This record gives sequence, structure tokens and C-alpha cells, in this order.
Amino acid sequence: MSTVLARIAEIAAERPNEVFTSLAHLLNVDFLREYHLELSQGAAPGIDGITKEEYEKNLDANLDDLVVRLKRQAYRPQPVRRTYIPKLGTNKMRPLGIPAYEDKLVQMALTKIISAIYEADFLDCSYGFRPNRCIHDALKQLNHLIETRKVSYVVDADIKGFFDHVDHEWLMKFLSQRIVDPNIHRIIRRILKAGYMEAGKLYETLEGTPQGGVCSPVLANVYLHYILDLWFGKIVKKHMRGEAYIIRYADDVICCFQHEDDAKRFYKWLSDRLGKFNLELSPEKSKVIAFGRFAADTAKKQGKKKPDTFDFLGFTHTETSKSAVRGCHLRLRKCVHVNLLQR
Repeated sequence: MSTVLARIAEIAAERPNEVFTSLAHLLNVDFLREYHLELSQGAAPGIDGITKEEYEKNLDANLDDLVVRLKRQAYRPQPVRRTYIPKLGTNKMRPLGIPAYEDKLVQMALTKIISAIYEADFLDCSYGFRPNRCIHDALKQLNHLIETRKVSYVVDADIKGFFDHVDHEWLMKFLSQRIVDPNIHRIIRRILKAGYMEAGKLYETLEGTPQGGVCSPVLANVYLHYILDLWFGKIVKKHMRGEAYIIRYADDVICCFQHEDDAKRFYKWLSDRLGKFNLELSPEKSKVIAFGRFAADTAKKQGKKKPDTFDFLGFTHTETSKSAVRGCHLRLRKCVHVNLLQR
């Protein structure tokens, strides 16, 4: 199966305009069994109460039945079981979605297929949930841009409730740029529309990606690839007076600019751009700040004691001396894994 995906990835990379018309046949017993082995043991069950361990007791029969339903277009994902867990550092609770095990399995297989195709298209500015890329890389690149490029202003862009507000129709249009297999489209649509169960009540999902879904990260990357990454690279940068850069980890976005007017103009454009795709900036969390090698001087001119800060990937970034930045970076590599566990 890895050989098949490698060949798909090779075709996608060699032929940027290639559209894949037949992929659903990959969802066979061997393909699904391979990804069954990858899924975690001991995970909480979905609404049907079936764990991986229980599904495995009759694995061959279960996979045969699943493949038959997929081929007959009779596969229908179950609603996600929604529960709530404490939000770290607050008194609030945050929702947690738990799909049924069989649905996790299908989503894992779809994720592998979509990733094999789109990894050739995703840009270098995108770091989240991609092979051989991690939070370290995104933070290291941001640090490099601020230290070595003409960066004097930062746009800290927070997309309000991104995963809950992905527009299904736009997402399917974006996927159609590379995948036109109607059977794959049908499965993805059913996953998106499966709904969720909370306190015994079924709720529709008219927008958003599946909460807790294995496929949500790659679907989010496809969505933001078209509405943000490509737009920034092909349109925004051409209209800037100075240097401009973007770093994105899933829906966490930081943009760096040389000139203040560029940063402020982009902030306005970004709000309009997101609105076209039923998204919006969080006004409380999004901002334009002076940040870079000359931020201290700018802060003094504005009567501030010290430059503004911004948060990215769980870390607060502050303007400081180069020696301190280097020391901070060394400490960062040691503590980032602990921080991830707390998020």
C-alpha cells in the first residue's frame, strides 16, 4: 500500500495539473488493515462503544463488511460522541469529539490518500500535520525571518473557530482541483455531515470539519492552502512595498512585514478574504504590532516601555537582544514537547 501511495505522490508531484479520477478502489481490506495497525490502542470508543481491541477480535469479518458497504455506497459514518474536558489554565471546559472506531479507520485511509496527492502542492510556509515537519520547524523559521530579514511588523492572525466554520461546499470545490472521484467525494461529504451526539441528542453539522476526526487536519490544510497560502504567495506579496512572509501551522498564522503600511493593508485584506469563505478574524486575538530588530526604537517613539509581544504555537514571543534570542531558542528545543502535552 505504501508503494501505491508513493506512486500517487510521484504522479502528483510530476504533473501539477493532474486530476485523480479513480481512488476509491484503494479502500480495500489490505489498505484498511494496514491503517488499523497504526491507530492507537486504548482510545475511548465512539457512540457505538466499540474499541479497537473489540473491533480486532473479528477483524477480517469486520473489514470485509466495511469494504462491501464502501463499494455499495452504503457506508454511513456514525455521529461523533461529544464530551467535555477541562481547558488548561482556566475554569472553562472545551469540547472533545470521539468518532466511532470504524470511522477513524476510514478517515485514516482517506487522510493517507489526500496527503499523498496534496503534499506536492502544499507550500513551504505550511508546517502543521505534514510529514517531516513539526512545531520546531515553524518556530525556527519564524525566528530566522525575524533575525535575518527586513521584518519590522508582525500580523498575529487568529481565525475565529476555524475548524467549526469550514464551509463544506468550498472545501469540496478545493478538493475537486485534484480529486474528482465521485465515490471519494461521497464518503467525505458523509463524514462532514455525520453530526454529533451530546447528552443523548443528535446535532447536525452544517459546517466545520469532524471534531476529533483523523482527517480534519489534512482537510484544514487543503482549505487554507487555497484561501490563504496561495493567495499570500501569488497576490499579496506582489502588492507589498517591502518584504513579506507567512508562517502557518494549521490555523495558527503569523505574517511578517518590512513596512507598517503593508502590514495594516494586509490585515484589512485578510479580513475581507476570510469573509468570502465564511471565516472571520477574532478581533480580540488578532493584531498588528511592531516587532523585529527595530521594535525597541519604535516602542520608545510611541512612549512604550517595551515592545509588544505575540503568541504563536503556545509560546509568547518577545523582542530581545540577539544573544538572548539564541539562548531562548536553545531552551525552546528542550521544553517544546512539554508544552505540546499541555495544549
